[in-house]
Amino acid sequence: MFQYSALSDNALAELVKNGDALAYTVLYNRYFELLYAHACQKMHDQDEAQDVIHEVFVTLWTKRESLDITSNFASYLYCAVRNRILDLISHKAVETRYIDSLQHFMDKGACITDHRVREKLLTQVIDKSIDELPEKMREIFNMSRKRKLSHKEIAHQLNLSEKTVKKQVNNALKILRIKLGTMLFIQL
Repeated sequence: MFQYSALSDNALAELVKNGDALAYTVLYNRYFELLYAHACQKMHDQDEAQDVIHEVFVTLWTKRESLDITSNFASYLYCAVRNRILDLISHKAVETRYIDSLQHFMDKGACITDHRVREKLLTQVIDKSIDELPEKMREIFNMSRKRKLSHKEIAHQLNLSEKTVKKQVNNALKILRIKLGTMLFIQL
């Protein structure tokens, strides 16, 4: 009977390359503990270290036909583990930056969205309150605030005295302050 455990690493690797599952198992059992201890020392996480070793051995098996080990098989495995750990660390760094970026965007975006929603609601409340003003007062107020006309210009266009225009604007502002003060307290 053939003694796999007596074979060298390179001889076993050659058998693995030809699809020998028993040679693969011998290599796995020979190196798992050593590689696992090495990975644990580098990663400080036993579960991730075990996952790294399993991934290295799975890759070894799935790519066995292209396996070309001309030097020390142990060095090959240690390099594969080191490279997998570096890939994992790099992936975690990218993941962390992405999560931080996403969190920053969500924090900032939620604030901007919230302000826009509140601004829209406030505009609707103000417009509704202006629409409820008496007709002439509403007309004078809109000319003053929305069209930015002076009291003198409004008085001239509507054939009113400046004093009347000023009084209408002041009355409109008083009414709006009262209505908006109560409504804003309730809505926002």
